Amino acid sequence: MSKVKVMDHPLIQHKIGVIRRKDTCSKDFRTIISEIAMLMCYEATRELKLTDIEIETPICTATVKELQGKKLAVVPILRAGLGMVDGMLSIIPSAKIGHIGLYRDPKTLEPVEYYCKLPADSEEREVFVVDPMLATGGSATAAIQMLKDKGVKHIHFMCIIAAPEGVKKMQECHPDVDMYIGALDEQLNSHGYIVPGLGDAGDRIFGTK
Repeated sequence: MSKVKVMDHPLIQHKIGVIRRKDTCSKDFRTIISEIAMLMCYEATRELKLTDIEIETPICTATVKELQGKKLAVVPILRAGLGMVDGMLSIIPSAKIGHIGLYRDPKTLEPVEYYCKLPADSEEREVFVVDPMLATGGSATAAIQMLKDKGVKHIHFMCIIAAPEGVKKMQECHPDVDMYIGALDEQLNSHGYIVPGLGDAGDRIFGTK
């Protein structure tokens, strides 16, 4: 079964409280989403493997640590996932970026694919799929299946707010994918929105309705 890590860092929790507020403007919402993603990336990469290498400092030869083997990739689910990319790149600037385009049918709530572009060597990378919200889990599970179908093996999922229904669906569909969650909320309402949540993350990031 996948590991589910709900963040307990005070800065992450404080910033999530700010973006929940309906009077937080789009500019501040974008900035804080990026900051939360940066802090969550720091926590989510804690267990990456290290290896010893020999280097020359200005003083002498020394043994230091570096990330072992696989490099990283960040794959946002369009469009709201884009809001998390810059924050993650501030921590891992050498990461490659892919994009997966999915939208949720308002009637069936099922994901519909319209775009998928990944780095050429994604199957060799540790891939972090990112989306601010994990509601029904439909989009996230579909996006991860798309990656698996393209040969990606090392997949992690990161979201800022999740509903229990989405977490359950992810565990059922992809028990091998670890999840990193900023806050685990109460439930979904009849329209498929997370309660208490923060509304539509994409609309709030980009100032659309």
